[in-house]
Amino acid sequence: MTDAPIGIFDSGVGGLTVARAIKDQLPNESILYIGDTAHSPYGPKKIADVRGYALEVLDELVAQDVKMLVIACNTASAAMLRDARERYSVPVIEVIQPAVRRAVITTRNQRVGVIGTVGTVNSLAYDDAFAAATHIRLFTQACPRFVEFVEAGVTTGQELFDVAEEYLAPLREQNVDTLVLGCTHYPFLRGAISYVMGDDVTLVSSDTETANDVYRTLVSQGLAREQTSAPSYRYEATGDSAEDFLALAHRLLGPQISRVDLIETGALSLGSIEAFAAQSRYLKENP
Repeated sequence: MTDAPIGIFDSGVGGLTVARAIKDQLPNESILYIGDTAHSPYGPKKIADVRGYALEVLDELVAQDVKMLVIACNTASAAMLRDARERYSVPVIEVIQPAVRRAVITTRNQRVGVIGTVGTVNSLAYDDAFAAATHIRLFTQACPRFVEFVEAGVTTGQELFDVAEEYLAPLREQNVDTLVLGCTHYPFLRGAISYVMGDDVTLVSSDTETANDVYRTLVSQGLAREQTSAPSYRYEATGDSAEDFLALAHRLLGPQISRVDLIETGALSLGSIEAFAAQSRYLKENP
């Protein structure tokens, strides 16, 4: 069991930030990553639909004998974390609580902002997670277009700065000193977000904090890989173009991912979708 891979799931490429952090902290561990690009983005979708899509993918990861599940998607974590922990016998790690713990420790003036998808913000998952920290004043803001920019490979430019200013100005006016990036896509926009918020605001993202939780859980439960052979890294997607997934992953992370396999999980369709087709066109027009 210790030689089994860690299963990581996201709605698209955003969870690759979590996968990278886990590889940095646990270089001996094998990883199996699935991006549900056939249904990305999750943010604007109904919670019930996100729950169904996410559980289908997690079922596929468990069927491939992973030893741990990492839900590297805030919207999915908000939609079905409890279901996942009741459904599977392997440990399930998510991305919300690790970031909340870090934000509570980090803030100096007890005014914390959270940005996320519409689904994550409307779920009140972060409000619930911060509820125990009664001294914290929490301010949330949905930033739906941020995922669109990341999925298109856009991390700078005036259009992005204008959108960021529109989203983030209300949080800046509330004098938050700590901002939680409540979507695993958002670390790719860290530069733009920091530029708009200013140097006095500390950004907290869940990738490193989630990797810390993965580390602690593997060690405490005796699941850490002890084999000395090289670990394996597999990347799968439910969309209809491996080339497009690779092109975006390379643009955002560099050439560390060499292959992605297309899969069909449960009722998930491999048919093309408008969002992924638009992303493909953008990548081909902007090499």
